[in-house]
Amino acid sequence: MTNERREYPRLKIHIPIEIVPDDSGAPLRGETCDISLGGCYVETIFPFQVGTAVEVRMRVGQATVIALAVIATCDPQVGNGIQFVTMLPDDFGELKAFIQAAEETDNQHGELVTVGLLDREHGQCQLRLSM
Repeated sequence: MTNERREYPRLKIHIPIEIVPDDSGAPLRGETCDISLGGCYVETIFPFQVGTAVEVRMRVGQATVIALAVIATCDPQVGNGIQFVTMLPDDFGELKAFIQAAEETDNQHGELVTVGLLDREHGQCQLRLSM
């Protein structure tokens, strides 16, 4: 018997992410450590409190995926587990296709794939595979 509570399997992958709490206009920018169709984990030394409602924006391929989410876990000075609550069907489809493609790439090379680096100066995400 397993204690796994997640609906979707996680994929260890780094995706640029922006997190905007409902109570503030100041976004937190970073990268995911892992992601699934149900949520993600983001490392930060200043994590949000559990229960905080947030909007997340992730750059996947050529699309920006937006989700309303809630902070599910808080590990002080480590990071946050984020549970996606609401996502448009088109955004869900983009995320699903992106995760499937990353899983296929990961399986072909047998190691972790770094999918993007945020170019903060130009506001772009570029695809870069580490093999």
